[in-house]
Parts: sequence; C-alpha cells; structure tokens
Amino acid sequence: MDRFSLLFQRPYLVKIQKGVLDAPPEGQVLVKTVFSSISAGTEMLIYCNLLEQGTLLDATIPSLSRRFSYPCTYGYSCVGTVVRVGKKVPSRWLGKRVFAFHPHESHFIVSPADLIPLPLGMPWKDALFLPNMETAVSLMMDGAPKRGERIVVFGQGVIGLLLTGLLSQKRGITLITVDKYQLRRNMSLLLGADFTQQTIGDDPCATLCFEVSGDPEALNSAIHATGFGGRIIVGSWYGTKRTTLDLGTHFHRNRLHLQSSQVSTMDPHVSAQWTKQRRLAFALKMVQNLRPSRLITHVYSFRNAADAYVLLDTHPENAVQVILDYRGKHGDV
Repeated sequence: MDRFSLLFQRPYLVKIQKGVLDAPPEGQVLVKTVFSSISAGTEMLIYCNLLEQGTLLDATIPSLSRRFSYPCTYGYSCVGTVVRVGKKVPSRWLGKRVFAFHPHESHFIVSPADLIPLPLGMPWKDALFLPNMETAVSLMMDGAPKRGERIVVFGQGVIGLLLTGLLSQKRGITLITVDKYQLRRNMSLLLGADFTQQTIGDDPCATLCFEVSGDPEALNSAIHATGFGGRIIVGSWYGTKRTTLDLGTHFHRNRLHLQSSQVSTMDPHVSAQWTKQRRLAFALKMVQNLRPSRLITHVYSFRNAADAYVLLDTHPENAVQVILDYRGKHGDV
C-alpha cells in the first residue's frame, strides 16, 4: 500500500513524499486519515526555521519523540478510520473512528493504545481540536482563575480562542482579549469575551494574564497589564525568537508571578487530583461542549498542503484554523 507523508524538506518548503506501507504487524492497526489540522504555533516555527536544531519535538508522543532536524515530519492532530488490524488486535477496532497524535500522513500504523476512539456522533472536524483543547484546559489549571478576577488573554489564535471559550464559562470574572487581527477579535467575542482590543495600555488592570500569542513582545505587555500580586501564565513556545523583558520597577515592586505552562506535564499542585488521562477526557468533553469546528477558516486538500503553509506564513490575519482533507484516492494526492 502507498503512504503519502508531508515532509518539511527545508525552511519554507514542504513536500508530499510517497512511501510503501506494509500490513500492520501483530498488536498494531492501520489508520486511514480523513483530516489533519495544522498548528499555527509549533509547525510554523519549523516551517520558518525558528526552532533550534536538535530540539526534542515531544517527549510524550511516540511519533514525535525525536530530535528536530530537516527534513522531518510533524503534526499532532489526525482523525481517521481503522481499516486493518494486526494479529491479536480485537476485531472491534476495525472501522472505529479515532483520533491520533500523529504527523500529517495519509495512512499510518500505530498501537491501539495510542488511539482515542471518538464519541458517537462527534464530527470529524470538532475532534481535530482535541490537542489544542487539552492545552487550553492545562492553561486553565495552571492559572486557576477565581471569581471576581479581571483576566486578560494575549493572543486569539486557536489556543487563545479555546481558552477564551473555557474562561467565559466561569462566573463572576471580567474577560478581556487582545489580538492584532480583527478576524480573531470577532471570534473572541463570539466565544464569550467581555471586551476585545487590538492592544492594551500600561494600566495594571489584570489580576491574571495568559500569554498565548506566540509573540515574545506580548510578554512585556502582559507584565505591564498585571497588577499587584498578579499572575502571568506563559503558554507560548517562542522557539528561537528573542526579546528583552522589562523586569524593572513595575515587575519588581508588584510581586508578579511569571509561570510557564506546557501541556506535556502536569503542575505538581494539581497532580495529586488529576492525571493526564483525566485531563484528556475532560478536554474531549469540552470539545463536545464548545463545538470548535466553527474556528476553521480554510480547508486544503492534502495534495495542496504547501499552499496552506504559505497562507499561514504570509497572511495570518486571514486564517485561524487551517486543516488538510485526505478524502479521495491516495489521500487526494
């Protein structure tokens, strides 16, 4: 069987590579991909050569547990159908609709333990948001918002918008979002933000800020927007992008708390009550509640994937979530 994989050949160049896939071995299954989603964060760091060579892509996802170098495959959100099963795999897996943390490929072989069966009736396109929803839930757990807080979310990309949707369900808070793109600010209001702005001044109005813009300069804005004793949760991965942080008088005298947040691990303060499995199950429930497929702005056939990356690189103001469609012969290649 032919397999088609998206390969980051070098900076600003992706190609579809053809390979041969054998039948699944004992204990493994073959998944045919229906859709995958592009991460405008980490994937664009790779596409634009903003990730340090040798960086471990992910310590917890088997298909990404390797060091970054060109050429490479990447991606962590695929949905599809199990079309073949190996020996000793229960037949109930055949035909099952599943989610996988896997790079962009038309077909792939994986252990059933690395698949998440989709709830009955969940649309394919909603299920694609599970990784980003888990990240948004993780940010919520790290920030631990309280009633009466004034919260500012910097960045209304997919993770920022999902975080806004989760925060809007908290009663008794004031929720402000900041993004330079009008399209994202409009979506932010639809997801429950009280106010949305293109920029924010230096008035320390917030008790809690989330920085998920991917822009290191936004971290200075978050610092200046946070009042006495406030918390700043940094969910962005900046790669090789650098900035000079203003840790002067305002930061020093106001006892600000600056904390990184990363979904691969659990904060020790919550790990006694939560496991990663429980958090993932909760994220899946939140996907069902929020129906995030409305954040999809562009769908490209897999064979035209290169055009999707050009769009995200050159006109990010026009896109929120971009996905790839594999339907058709050989993944539309």
